[in-house]
Amino acid sequence: MSTYDWEKFGFHIPEIMLPKEGTDYFKWAVVACDQFTSEPEYWEKVEEIVGDAPSTLRLMLPELYLDKPGEAERIKDVRATMDKYLADGTLRKMEPGCMLVQRTAEGRTRLGLVIATDLEAYDFSKGSNSLTRATEGTVVERIPPRLRIRGDAPIEMPHILILIDDPDKTVIEPLVDQQREVIYDTDLMMDGGHITGSFIREKDLEGAKEALSKLYDKAEEKYGAGHVIFQAMGDGNHSLATAKTAWENIKKTLSPEEIKNHPARYALCEIENIHDEGIVFEPIHRVIFASKGQTGMQLVEKVVDLLGKANGKAYLAEEGAAVPAGAFGIPYVTGAGRGLIIVEDPSNKLEVGCLQHVLDIMVMEDKDCDIDYIHGTAAVEKLSARDGNAGFFLPPMDKFMLFPAVAADGALPRKTFSMGEANEKRYYIESRYIAK
Repeated sequence: MSTYDWEKFGFHIPEIMLPKEGTDYFKWAVVACDQFTSEPEYWEKVEEIVGDAPSTLRLMLPELYLDKPGEAERIKDVRATMDKYLADGTLRKMEPGCMLVQRTAEGRTRLGLVIATDLEAYDFSKGSNSLTRATEGTVVERIPPRLRIRGDAPIEMPHILILIDDPDKTVIEPLVDQQREVIYDTDLMMDGGHITGSFIREKDLEGAKEALSKLYDKAEEKYGAGHVIFQAMGDGNHSLATAKTAWENIKKTLSPEEIKNHPARYALCEIENIHDEGIVFEPIHRVIFASKGQTGMQLVEKVVDLLGKANGKAYLAEEGAAVPAGAFGIPYVTGAGRGLIIVEDPSNKLEVGCLQHVLDIMVMEDKDCDIDYIHGTAAVEKLSARDGNAGFFLPPMDKFMLFPAVAADGALPRKTFSMGEANEKRYYIESRYIAK
């Protein structure tokens, strides 16, 4: 076996941008934009904490504000701040290298490596065998609003988490014992825990590259040439799909030589080892918001009716009722109470697949109806207590089933799992220049 070039694995060593020395990282680092989308009070509190300090809050648009009045003005402000931070030295460019990050939240610690993924090695279309594999079905309608933000933006920030399957912990974990420069060591706002980031120069990543080469050979033996799944999306499926779409648009204007080196060909991400004990898969619950005049229980009854039509049988039961063998039990909650939906002879392998199918039908048939995807039971309880809302709880997925399931069956149902709760999601710290 020889040591391959980085592009063999679909990776690229980036020139990361970080805030200038002396920046308050507590105020700089803000959670991923796709979190707390039904909780404006969260983002109001973040605004209060950040104030006038330099912050990634000014470089992104919380998805709470997508397709809402004032969106265009907010995006305009984001672009202006990007230009300002680049011009006044708020952002500084590092030499080629990666960031080794150690994140502790909710009593768990995990390691990650901030690197760039090659968008030429990624294809989110259904049935794709790309090296970097989408793990959930991409909803193409979700891309245009995000493209309005990335579009011609000069910099990107990642909340993309990509998993590698490294049972012997040969790639990321050994970097902890290497010579490295600690750049930041800070608590994260809004119960985000603590994070430490160390810079590792490209020349000091040869051991990681050799370990990846061995992993690649094993993956090729396991899955067969042309079918290797080497990177599996852990978080940020639609963010990476947006980066891919932006790149495909840019690529049309480039020569073959320019395509090889254009910075927008790559997307900054954090890779993590699925075998890291600090990584847990949490379920993503659903809350459905009714059109005017409907109660939460009416929504639940409609879900049961649709589940009955799509599966063998569906009916309501009391909370904690026994679930027959081979059936699914999906707990629900509304302001009027709680209980269990039992689905017999399910047509899908996963509870999330059964439920998502009927919720999509409801939203399609009633344009005033909407779904939100919630991390954590407390938020589901809070939102479902409001008139006209209903919440549905889903079980966690076994994380070690991810690579085999995606390799065998393709993308999983949308929002099947979450890598931790909302406050454990990636916080924006690093960025990268993507304009030519």
